[in-house]
Amino acid sequence: MRKIMVVEDDPDILEMLTTWLGDAGYETVACEDGMQAIECFEGGGFDLVLLDLMLPKIDGFGVCEWIRKRSNLPIIMLTALDGEAEQLRGYELKIDDYVTKPFSVPVLLQKIRAILRRYESNPSQANVLNYRDLALDLDAYTARVNGRDIELTPREFECMRELVQNQGRVMTYQMLINRIWNYDYFGDDRVIYSHIKNLRRKLGTDYIQTVRGVGYRVEKI
Repeated sequence: MRKIMVVEDDPDILEMLTTWLGDAGYETVACEDGMQAIECFEGGGFDLVLLDLMLPKIDGFGVCEWIRKRSNLPIIMLTALDGEAEQLRGYELKIDDYVTKPFSVPVLLQKIRAILRRYESNPSQANVLNYRDLALDLDAYTARVNGRDIELTPREFECMRELVQNQGRVMTYQMLINRIWNYDYFGDDRVIYSHIKNLRRKLGTDYIQTVRGVGYRVEKI
């Protein structure tokens, strides 16, 4: 079953969308503000995002920019703002469609089906995290550098994923251990050092910066 995240702060529209999508055979997760959307997205497993623009805490542009740094997952913006500037900004953030309110739900459902078919026919567009010459397929757990397949262990992949998803931010040894080993690891920091060393060797390009005595980061792009 396809899974759609619906981000909308109007409770009536949110209920309408989740009901129609459920009746159409989609699993839905409802979010009422931008911060909640980011938290839900980190759980993964979505096939498409319906994203309102005027949201509390973090607006739709902010949520879209955050997602686009991590995934090529299809995004449809739903908004009452129909100005050219807003639409252009949305498409600059690589959204798949811009739908203004009020909208026809049956037409929206057709748009969703068409976008999902397009991504299904070209899986390379779906849920891939890109960083410079590196592409991480978050579903298949595969990595490519300049189109060349790189064999990573699951832990190496997850370590690189965490760094790329947090570009510009220093990830401490403990943060990486907690996120990758889910608090189940009681050894020392050398396990992270070993994984970083292997990543640098396998990728052939040193994307990872060492922050001595603290942890690691990748440069924000």
